[in-house]
Amino acid sequence: MRLAVAQPPCVPKDVAANAGAHAAAVRAARARVVVFPELSLTGYELDAAVVAADDPRLAPLVEACAETGTLALAGAPVPGEHIGVLAVDGGGAAVAYRKMWLGGDENRRFVAGDRPAVLEVDGWRLGLAVCKDTGVPEHAAKTAALGIDAYLAGMVEAAQDASVPAERARRIATEHRVLVAVASFAGPTGGGYADTAGRSGIWTPQAALAARAGSAAGEIVRAVLD
Repeated sequence: MRLAVAQPPCVPKDVAANAGAHAAAVRAARARVVVFPELSLTGYELDAAVVAADDPRLAPLVEACAETGTLALAGAPVPGEHIGVLAVDGGGAAVAYRKMWLGGDENRRFVAGDRPAVLEVDGWRLGLAVCKDTGVPEHAAKTAALGIDAYLAGMVEAAQDASVPAERARRIATEHRVLVAVASFAGPTGGGYADTAGRSGIWTPQAALAARAGSAAGEIVRAVLD
């Protein structure tokens, strides 16, 4: 199965524009699954309105997934005041996961999710995570206990913390012997992130780097889950 991580350009709080950018990334990725960063559909804007699964602004992304046979994992504030992962395919969107470990000012608005989540795609079991989840060993352990082949995360990190996603990915891969894919936000966004890290990547179950993006918005990298 071909897997991609993408770090599309983002317009703050403009779900329609961002869904279009996600659709372009899906078409360019040529992958079965494409992982996007934390809150990728709104930017890391903690006061952005929730994005419902049936939001008509997601139509371009749904159409792109239908054309390519892709499952897109996009970040958004979702109903219930959660930081969520929307699983989008040619049939529409659904909330697939709600972030369990909140960080910084997120607790002022959002509610933590209460359980890990796994999606099965073409026989592969994919565990889901969002940002701070990856830094909490309990999260990876509970997700891995469900039986997973890969651990997929969307993140936002400041440019000066660009090493953090890779450090966490290598630890998770080593401890649980799973492929780890991290989509990391690139370009400026809210929450004080004037300059984000980018550097999305994919690591093998042996913690070897399989693919790594640079720091620019718009980059996509791929690897094969075999």
